[in-house]
Amino acid sequence: MTKQGAEALRETLAYLKGENRHRIVRTIEEARAHGDLSENAEYHAAKEEQGMNEGKIKSLEDKLARAHVIDPATITVDRIVFGATVDLIDLDEGTEVTYQVVGVDEADIEHGKVSITSPIARAMIGKEEGDVINVQAPSGLREYEVQEIRYE
Repeated sequence: MTKQGAEALRETLAYLKGENRHRIVRTIEEARAHGDLSENAEYHAAKEEQGMNEGKIKSLEDKLARAHVIDPATITVDRIVFGATVDLIDLDEGTEVTYQVVGVDEADIEHGKVSITSPIARAMIGKEEGDVINVQAPSGLREYEVQEIRYE
């Protein structure tokens, strides 16, 4: 995963372990004060939320422990590899798009971050500026030309 992706996961983990965990504990305490726990829906919902929060914490801790963090700014190649930010021209529409090739857990197409396992990222890997990329998309075959490759 990229350095930025790892930092985002660390921030999420800190929120889940701190603020969110404390909020859930307060909710459980308030629900417990209402009396009979066997018929207390608020209590059961809060305990379920607590279990889900703890599951997310374990999952994020595991991902961070196993992650190989890469700082794209340290990469110096002329080809597209993991971490590259790539400006492409959509040859079908004549529009320009920018994507960064990132890890699965940090992919966010709305912010131009595509997973290394996505069809477009797989098609881009190894290409250089000026190369044409053919991508099989749900809407059919798309052609892109690589305009610029950056590592930032």
